[in-house]
Amino acid sequence: MGELKDTEAYEEELIDYEEEEEKAPDSAKPVAESGKKGYVGIHSSGFRDFLLKPELLRAIVDSGFEHPSEVQHECIPQAILGMDVICQAKSGMGKTAVFVLSTLQQVDPVPGQVAALVLCHTRELAYQICHEFERFSTYLPDIKAAVFYGGVNIKVHKELLKNECPHIVVGTPGRILALARDKDLGLKNVRHFILDECDKMLESLDMRRDVQEIFKLTPHDKQVMMFSATLSKEIRPVCKKFMQDPMEIYVDDEAKLTLHGLVQHYIKLQETEKNRKLNDLLDALDFNQVVIFVKSVSRAAELNKLLVECNFPSICIHSAMSQEERLKRYKGFKEGKQRILVATDLVGRGIDIERVNIVINYDMPDSADTYLHRVTAGSI
Repeated sequence: MGELKDTEAYEEELIDYEEEEEKAPDSAKPVAESGKKGYVGIHSSGFRDFLLKPELLRAIVDSGFEHPSEVQHECIPQAILGMDVICQAKSGMGKTAVFVLSTLQQVDPVPGQVAALVLCHTRELAYQICHEFERFSTYLPDIKAAVFYGGVNIKVHKELLKNECPHIVVGTPGRILALARDKDLGLKNVRHFILDECDKMLESLDMRRDVQEIFKLTPHDKQVMMFSATLSKEIRPVCKKFMQDPMEIYVDDEAKLTLHGLVQHYIKLQETEKNRKLNDLLDALDFNQVVIFVKSVSRAAELNKLLVECNFPSICIHSAMSQEERLKRYKGFKEGKQRILVATDLVGRGIDIERVNIVINYDMPDSADTYLHRVTAGSI
């Protein structure tokens, strides 16, 4: 990350476009309230209706998607036209595909030029987003995506940018800013600037400062898109400072962030009873993969050790591990090499693992938002 500055510097004004802040934008669309299409209306349409490139449609079919989700139905037609977008919809509704598909639709690859920049707050999420770009660009071999985050020797990234500069860059703010400051990452040709889980980056003053500095290195004329599962009314005006008359999509706004289609159970237990009950559940339940959330690094390590001793195929991921080890374990679990993952909330936000069909809160989270991110970790 860049050198630390005092709090006043963190809160310096964002680049402000000429706008009438007091005027409620016509483009705001709380989908849950106004003009919402019914289930049949959305699901009778397909991705072909968006007039996407044939290569993208082929990759979509290969991935097993037939119909766009509600958020995709609302966002993609505007996003592929280059419109600025703010989108809040709960995890598992396909927000990632919105910016991946709309970016791939618009990018015209030029050798040595970065056309799209995607920022997110964790390395695991950056890795996953880059994987989605690679998946949907299977039949677009001229478009290259790469991921950049801390914990990897920066010389490796500099060499990659020098010899095989990608057209789409995904990364965490600290590493992206370091590469840009050193002139290894050129951002003067960026036409698409995307923040995923934007509230996490803009609520943190440290990270907001880095995002703002990166933003200033990109051209004024570009598309800006921001996405999150939880977007408070307080942070929305901050998002709009980066944009020009954005379309606002709020699917299942605020109090309506419910969890349709998930069966939820709770068991009231004393702390001393948890291990026995967990053991019984894992023996009795029919599952593909399970994620078990705990509240601390030490509890993750200890619970994982206990499960392994009981002959359960368990691994754990937490922030005390090296970046290389965390990604290795995350990738192994995502590929189905282990069936049980014990994790802290590091893994909870923005991570989708298709095979997971059971999530267990060994320790309850401290907020409804965190609970939402945890229990949708297995959504597609």
